[in-house]
Amino acid sequence: MSITQPDLTRINTFIFDVDGVLTDGLLYVFADGEQVRAFNIKDGFAIKHAIRQGYRVAIISGKNEPGVRNRLEDLGIEDIFLGIEDKVDTFEDYLYMQGIHPATVAYMGDDMPDFEVMQRCGLRACPADAADDIKEISTYIATRDGGRGAVRELIEKIMKTQDTW
Repeated sequence: MSITQPDLTRINTFIFDVDGVLTDGLLYVFADGEQVRAFNIKDGFAIKHAIRQGYRVAIISGKNEPGVRNRLEDLGIEDIFLGIEDKVDTFEDYLYMQGIHPATVAYMGDDMPDFEVMQRCGLRACPADAADDIKEISTYIATRDGGRGAVRELIEKIMKTQDTW
């Protein structure tokens, strides 16, 4: 569901949060302390396809788990920032170092740690089940929940608009 008609033709970079965006936000904790999340295969396909087509894909997440990093690396994502407390600083540093204009970035977040960084992007996106405050500032609200194809939906929509899907 689109709130406004954002300019999808300028987007060349995707930045995603992990928990609640690439996963459904559930965290399974085993007796030994291991924490496990589930990722959506269709989201993974879209990420790989976007990278093959020349789009930048980056991750900025507050959590830092080895299993998450392994999954992201398996998808071909090179720009992975985990264990980040200040997402704005990381976002701004990343854009500066890569020479990326903020207007060309689609950022998908789902909760308050994403709020400030989302306001600095060309396209503010969120899953259907994002926090209300995030929905209020989003220019694109996916019809799917986090970890249930929201990332695929966003990537596919932008790439189809640009005839790169």
